[in-house]
Amino acid sequence: MTLKKSELKQYLAFAEITALEAGKILSSGFHRKKRVSYKGEINPVTQFDLRSEKYVVSRVTRKYREHSVLTEEGSDRTRTSMFRWVIDPLDGTVNYAHGFPVYSVSIALQYAGQSVVGVVYDPERQEMYSAARGIGAFLNKKRITVTTQRDLKKSLLATGFAYNIGKARRNNLGMFSRMMKHAQAVRRLGSAALDLCWLAAGRFDGFWEYYLHPWDTAAAIVIVKEAGGKVTRIDGKDFSIFDKQVLASNGLIHSAMMAVLTGKKRRL
Repeated sequence: MTLKKSELKQYLAFAEITALEAGKILSSGFHRKKRVSYKGEINPVTQFDLRSEKYVVSRVTRKYREHSVLTEEGSDRTRTSMFRWVIDPLDGTVNYAHGFPVYSVSIALQYAGQSVVGVVYDPERQEMYSAARGIGAFLNKKRITVTTQRDLKKSLLATGFAYNIGKARRNNLGMFSRMMKHAQAVRRLGSAALDLCWLAAGRFDGFWEYYLHPWDTAAAIVIVKEAGGKVTRIDGKDFSIFDKQVLASNGLIHSAMMAVLTGKKRRL
């Protein structure tokens, strides 16, 4: 069984409305005092993460009672269904907790284990990134595409560093250092979902990161692919949202990025 475009559009419209309303919850609390607790040594959560997740999950479970749900803050629901919603109620919590205006809501729908609908909403810029398989990628309803940059030396890239940076063997610092010598510049914004969407919209040429979670990438990879981009593991193998490494690009600099990140390209 395959999903019809009309079905995908219905799911997409539902996800867009849900992300928009969840974004309103986050933006309403952005300038207010936040209660910050920690799931790990430096991994925070605020009351607004939880409110956003409660809202999104409640809408999904009321509308699609038979679907499974996977979320960042633990409101999971397992069903014997081909459908699974993957939700990040607040991607960029460190930014949000500090009043740094780069954060997002991410909602994906998977069918038979593959992401088929993706929505990422940026409340601060009121930018809605959306895509469905075979339909295209859009920013506020306008079609977007990746860049046509072929030269890594002229490319603007993005990356991030996981919460386990102080302990992990692959902490990305070495890769960051190497890539800085081969790309025009590398940015670190703190929201992987937005990094990937900005790649899809042509603001970045490439992105890589380690130790992301399914809810960080499930929606954005649909948007990147539908915008004409390429998504793999850093080692070039097929990417799954459960992998702990991701490499995304406009497709034209993918091999060059992979060579630098894997150490196969000599330093300048």
